Amino acid sequence: MTKKILCATDGTDHSAHAIELAAQIAAKMGARLTICAVNVAHGGSRGPLIYTWEDDQVKKVLDAAAAAARKAGAHAVEELALRSREAAAAIVQYAEENGFDHIVVGTGDKRGVSRLVLGSVAADVASRAHCSVTVAR
Repeated sequence: MTKKILCATDGTDHSAHAIELAAQIAAKMGARLTICAVNVAHGGSRGPLIYTWEDDQVKKVLDAAAAAARKAGAHAVEELALRSREAAAAIVQYAEENGFDHIVVGTGDKRGVSRLVLGSVAADVASRAHCSVTVAR
């Protein structure tokens, strides 16, 4: 039975679908929902470590996602900001270390060359996770 759900968001429309689905699952199962945003780090070896978002941007993304999750029916909603060089690794590691039994992620419509060049966080999470993963479209 699903008791703890981790849902990743980046503030895009694709992750909005994931938030709504995760909230519906959480409401139906009586599960806790944690919404996370991974602030990806760039650079560092010879220069400064630069993150994709400023801290206030992360908070804004998380607050909006949590509000949407509550509106979609989730009751126990937590927000979590992670920092990592790789989003998928951070999501999977946090889920495993903290006993989550379900991960929900969104995905876009990347195909062909776009998929090869940009990769897919959803595909990486699904292939690495220790638990069930739902990919929302």
